[in-house]
Amino acid sequence: MEALSQALFSIGTIAAALGFAAAVGHAVLLANGRRAAALTFNPGREPAWAGVVTGSFAASRAGTGSADTAAFGSPTALSRGATALAVAAAAFLVASLTVRALHPLVMRGPWGNMYEFTVAFATSIVIGYLVLGRRYPIASIGFIPVGVALALLLYASTLPSAIEALVPALQNPSLLTIHVGLAVISYGIFATSFAAGVGYLVQGSRDRFAWLPSHRVLDEVAYRAVIFGFPIFATMIILGSWWASIAWSRYWGWDPKETSALVTWLVYAVYIHARNQRAWAGRRAALLLVVGFGMVLITYSGSLWFSGLHAYSGL
Repeated sequence: MEALSQALFSIGTIAAALGFAAAVGHAVLLANGRRAAALTFNPGREPAWAGVVTGSFAASRAGTGSADTAAFGSPTALSRGATALAVAAAAFLVASLTVRALHPLVMRGPWGNMYEFTVAFATSIVIGYLVLGRRYPIASIGFIPVGVALALLLYASTLPSAIEALVPALQNPSLLTIHVGLAVISYGIFATSFAAGVGYLVQGSRDRFAWLPSHRVLDEVAYRAVIFGFPIFATMIILGSWWASIAWSRYWGWDPKETSALVTWLVYAVYIHARNQRAWAGRRAALLLVVGFGMVLITYSGSLWFSGLHAYSGL
């Protein structure tokens, strides 16, 4: 089963690499204006965000005709392939994790060491992007989350992947599955908000580039992602505190990973508040998304750089 899991992981990584290349190609085609003639704008066709994005954004776009939709919302010769490859990557990676979870020595959520968590983190990023991509026209920035996932998968390929017994503090299958699983989900969602934040910083409030989603779409995507991921992340911290009381006889000890998780939560809490304040909305809020995901990466990798009770990465 371990060999099968590794084979599925390799196929998933290859699919992610091809999907990343296709996503970059899609963005380049949009930027150069070389969309397929058969897919040019049809005045009678609804935009990709019709029925999903409402309010001021929809009203502002209602009279603009084809310009906005024909750019960032239009398919290219590579867009369908990029999406299909991302779906394939997610499917193979989920299969790899599932096979690993069913191994007799595992029988828990497959995220008990650095290799497993990194693969799960990358898988969550791809799935989070695909889910949001079905609701919003963000394919032109798809290379950002898929690229981050690919980087994590390549890193995972360098990590020890042998299935071994967990350290005593982690031998609580139920809490491990739920607590770390919530971290995986929230991290993946925050990656797409990061992509939207980077896109906003490049696009600006005046929509500099027609091939990028408008600043309103990017702001909406980022906010929806954080609103969904934030309570999941908060629940993860609460469950972690409960688990700490069981494993280490204290709820909170300012361990480096605990501290970085708290700082991450605070950054996203500030973002949620700032995004609704006139003085902080827009560029400043987008910068907070970049800082927030930077803290996510620090929290993810903190056990590699800092000693503490969470230093059980298997490295």
